[in-house]
Amino acid sequence: MKRNNLTTAVVAGIAGVAGFAGLANAVDLNPDGLGQVLIYPYYTVNKSQDTQISVVNTTDVGKAVKVRFLEGYNSREVLDFNLYLSPQDVWTARISQVSDEGGAKVVTGDASCVYPSSDSQGNDIRVNGIPFRASAYAGGSVFPKDGGPTDVTRTREGYVELIEMGEIIPGSALDNATVHIQGSGPNTGVPKCTQSAIGNSAGANLSAPNGGLFGAGSIVNVGEGTFFGYNADAVDGFSTSVLFSASSGLQPSLQQANTATSAFPGGAIAYVFSNGQLLTLDYADAIDAVSAVFASDAIYNEYVAAAGLGGATDWVVTFPTKRFYVDPYYTSGTGAIPPFSEEFGESIDGQSNVEVGINLYDQEEGTISQPDDFSPPSVGHPSSLPYEVNVISFLTNTEAGDPSGVFGSTLRSNIPPYGDFGWLHLDLASGDGGHAMRPAANGDVLHGLPATGFEGYNIINANAAPGKLANYGGLFRHRASRACTLNGGACS
Repeated sequence: MKRNNLTTAVVAGIAGVAGFAGLANAVDLNPDGLGQVLIYPYYTVNKSQDTQISVVNTTDVGKAVKVRFLEGYNSREVLDFNLYLSPQDVWTARISQVSDEGGAKVVTGDASCVYPSSDSQGNDIRVNGIPFRASAYAGGSVFPKDGGPTDVTRTREGYVELIEMGEIIPGSALDNATVHIQGSGPNTGVPKCTQSAIGNSAGANLSAPNGGLFGAGSIVNVGEGTFFGYNADAVDGFSTSVLFSASSGLQPSLQQANTATSAFPGGAIAYVFSNGQLLTLDYADAIDAVSAVFASDAIYNEYVAAAGLGGATDWVVTFPTKRFYVDPYYTSGTGAIPPFSEEFGESIDGQSNVEVGINLYDQEEGTISQPDDFSPPSVGHPSSLPYEVNVISFLTNTEAGDPSGVFGSTLRSNIPPYGDFGWLHLDLASGDGGHAMRPAANGDVLHGLPATGFEGYNIINANAAPGKLANYGGLFRHRASRACTLNGGACS
């Protein structure tokens, strides 16, 4: 019997009790962390940091996976390749800075099969790494310029998505090429990685994807002794068909979610829990089903800003589907698509602003009337998050262009803290006159924005004994609330 995640089983059970047992799997955000699609909300190489990523195949069959790195301004692709995981396999990689003036690159010492493993410049992913590329935003053969920065340093921070393209058919040529031949001890297994088998015709050896992947990321600064680890978001029920793409292709993408029972050709169904209620949302545009499982009307988290502790906090707020609503390449220049309100570069080059609400509190019920803007203030866009990946810092004294306090991000907005410790309710629904997704087939409307991310904080012990570690930190996923309406009333 093929593996199915717990969430899908529970949803199927609820569906059966409710009298619609015929429903097939649908797109869902698996709280247990296993899925067909993994979203790693942030990578960075700023501030002498590396970002480590890993993906684990928990199943008894091999997996073909598209690995895609996206820069943080507008989610233009900076590198992708095909990865082949054998049963129970793990793949790990590191994202590092190429040079002081350069961008980022990915390098791995892992034996799992990657295609291609080298580029036309002679770089090898297992030796010196593959540098990220600027061609998708600086003007290349496929993507036009998008109005954002065109230099390679734009690749230094962003996020990562992994999409399962299919399961490797046992006994096939692809299976024989990717299963590890075990050595005499731990971590000595090596696959053949036969090039003819793992190349651009590998799709013939695949069956439909079935999930069971989980992943993790960590942002590490060896020199400063800091480590911020997180779990990748796992989207399950994404596809019931093989999604293989050649290594040079821009697919599969999050637009290719599909559900066999959708009422729309090429559409997809999402399962979303809202205030304890299961919503079954059928969308004509499949990307809306993916956005629905990330949709929140507000996100919540804490901050530490105590100067006496050397405290600093960064919030990462990533919109993993935003490009499909704001990038003219995807919208065909017809304007931003709800729930977003501004195309990338529409009013300011290198930005697609979305207004949010700031509700800041200390730890003892205290609050303060915030100006309707982040600091330092910009022009014409109060309280706006302008990028696909946004980093909110909590710094008392800061100027435009300063990096964030923890991750050294240049994709930064700032909120002056109210007290040394506190929390923030970030309203994603009410800005720009209201953010709401396109209605599902039954008329249900989700309010807010599709978002993910986490809080990372750092504390420095200035009085540590010589030779002792003095940095402490933590990372916590954002909490979220959802809001759904149907003709002005509650969703059904």
